This record gives sequence, C-alpha cells and structure tokens, in this order.
Amino acid sequence: MIGRYGLDSFTRFLNVCIIILLIINLLARIQFLYWMALILLCYNYFRMFSKNMSARFRENERYRKLQFQAGEAVNRWKLWAKQALRYHIYRCPGCGQKIRIPRGKGKISIHCPKCHKDFIRRS
Repeated sequence: MIGRYGLDSFTRFLNVCIIILLIINLLARIQFLYWMALILLCYNYFRMFSKNMSARFRENERYRKLQFQAGEAVNRWKLWAKQALRYHIYRCPGCGQKIRIPRGKGKISIHCPKCHKDFIRRS
C-alpha cells in the first residue's frame, strides 16, 4: 500500500452502505441493490488503491463537511423538539423576530424586544 491512498472515513462509510445494501438484498431479493453494492465496492477499491492522493483527500473532505452539516441539522432539530415541549415560539408580526413564550400561561400580551410591537397570543 505504499504510495496508495488507503482507508479514510468516507471509505468506512461506503463499507457500511455496501453491507446494508447486501443485507437488504438478502432479505428482499432486489437485484438492483446487489448491483448498486457491487458498484460501490468497485469504487471503494478504486479509492483505496488510488495514487491520486489530493483528489481522494478532497472527496473525503467533502464527505466530512456533509457529515458535519447533517450532524448540526440533527442537533438543531433535537433542540427545537426539546424546546417545543416547554415553549411556544412565535414570530413577531412586525419584524419577524422569533420570541419564545412558556406554555400554559393562557392568553398573554407579548412585547417584541426588537421592534417594540405588542401582540396577543395564546401560550
């Protein structure tokens, strides 16, 4: 493997995808999944034995960037779901500012801290 690219996180991700496709193919007998797994396997070997290190590094960096963005989106969704249990989040009709109001307080007057407009909502 001297002078070859070898394994990286994108290669490991592709390996997991190949295994999942093969397991689903075993259970469902969908021939397309078998060929897709075979194509991914060939691409994986091409990446591992490639001598073009800079191109493979760029591919891995793109994968890592997408992985980070997906993780951040999941974290934002978790935070939103956690806050949705305790708070209502309203938008100010004047400026569009998001305002977080605790649940269970009945009908209340909300004062926007940005544009200083007052509006009434149910909490």
